[in-house]
Amino acid sequence: MPGEDTLTTVSMLPNELKNAKRLIYDNCGLALTNLKLNTASLEYEACSFELNSKKIQYRLSKITPRKTGQFVTIWKRNQDGITEPFDMSDDLDFIIIAAKREDDFGQFVFPKSILAEKGIITTNTNEGKRGIRVYPPWDNVTNKQAEKTQIWQTKYFFIIDDVNTASVDLIRKLLV
Repeated sequence: MPGEDTLTTVSMLPNELKNAKRLIYDNCGLALTNLKLNTASLEYEACSFELNSKKIQYRLSKITPRKTGQFVTIWKRNQDGITEPFDMSDDLDFIIIAAKREDDFGQFVFPKSILAEKGIITTNTNEGKRGIRVYPPWDNVTNKQAEKTQIWQTKYFFIIDDVNTASVDLIRKLLV
């Protein structure tokens, strides 16, 4: 894919991904391999990798000043270098979006099928999106649409901290 560079060492991982690997993935026996940094979207720590045999697209969401929640880009570049949404035919299993606010940190682990169902990934009948807003459980949403979105999104969210008991269980359920 245009704009991707292969990463060769764990020390080159984006910071939040490095923390998730150390605190969650390693504890679940998930081997992080085939790392590729997307240099066209460094602001969102965009990269792809595999967790065991699962193909992952990874992003870090950003807090925006005027709206609740966090924004994240989730596009790819086609062969002509033009941005477009991910598609059901793309070779990926999950999009993982890290969210951070002060001492709060966690990840959304969205299966491709759920993202297609929600209109985020392109299907035969619907064009997907190049970016979305995510609502971690620590955000107090202020409107009905954001509340509805937060409800479905938090089913795929886990907190990353020093304890991680529930997080490890959720990750195993989703990825193992």
